[in-house]
Amino acid sequence: MPETQVPNRFSIFHRGPSKGPDFEAWREGICRGFCRLDVGPAEQDYIDCHNEFAQVNSIAVATPKGGSARFARTRDLLGDGCDDLVLISATRGTVHVTQKNKTIDLAAGQMCLTEMNVAGFADLTRNGGFTTARFPRRLLLQVAPLAEAELARALGHDRALNAMIDRYFRLCHDLAGDLDILGQKAAEQHLVDLVGLVLGTRGRKDAIDPDDSSAGRLNFIKAEVIKNLDSNDLTIESIARANALSARQAQRLFAASGTTFSEFVLEQRLLSARRLLLHGQSRYRKISDIAFTVGFNDLSYFHKSFRRRFGMSPADMRAEFNQEH
Repeated sequence: MPETQVPNRFSIFHRGPSKGPDFEAWREGICRGFCRLDVGPAEQDYIDCHNEFAQVNSIAVATPKGGSARFARTRDLLGDGCDDLVLISATRGTVHVTQKNKTIDLAAGQMCLTEMNVAGFADLTRNGGFTTARFPRRLLLQVAPLAEAELARALGHDRALNAMIDRYFRLCHDLAGDLDILGQKAAEQHLVDLVGLVLGTRGRKDAIDPDDSSAGRLNFIKAEVIKNLDSNDLTIESIARANALSARQAQRLFAASGTTFSEFVLEQRLLSARRLLLHGQSRYRKISDIAFTVGFNDLSYFHKSFRRRFGMSPADMRAEFNQEH
């Protein structure tokens, strides 16, 4: 049942058995009205959950409180085509998160990046609580081009940065109803930039060193590439010029990271094609149209590259996905 409703911010709660009209109204409000999730009990057959939501332009921040609720992205819901990325931040105890068949246990202070286009769930229990922020995928990839490599694993080993993100979550929740559109866009960008830092400083060998201007500049270049994947004029010269570099300097940055400009562009276009191919709203879209949309001009090259990358043709991947769902 709804408790309050103000612009860009509202809360909804249920405490009682996971059946009956009150439960169904709460479940419908969560599942269809905002979160695109199914909701059930995490412990026994009882729901104890109070959800607070804030919409910050295109980012949805949620703070569930209570002792029993499972928020699930089920196979039945995948047909809505949502492929947003969700950052789950454990605030107390241990939080159990699943993506497909993988389970991630988050301790308080840790985070996990999940995606809405695969089945999974997160449990709110008496022993573990969390907050979430849901981002449009493309928005997050613009500042963290390698974000998809960080999916379904524990993140956040920088305590100061984690604390900053948690506090900014709370700030956005408290002030979302009072922000005008310009304020929302500014807050949205701050959230994206903070999460981009988490995704870029995980401590692995290929992580971005904040003191390494070359690596940082390469990250901006990659973000520019992703932003312009559908452009027929996407060249290393144009991207280098947009970043105040020569083409040779840009080539050296890619080479130092173990790849080339062309290889990076191809990989990102193939990943984008796969996302569109499996998007529920693109079920009847021609494969050739998808290829052209992500920047391929040669269909034969697209099909060969796709099969080499994913081990099957675009048509076979779509058929396999439709059979599973």
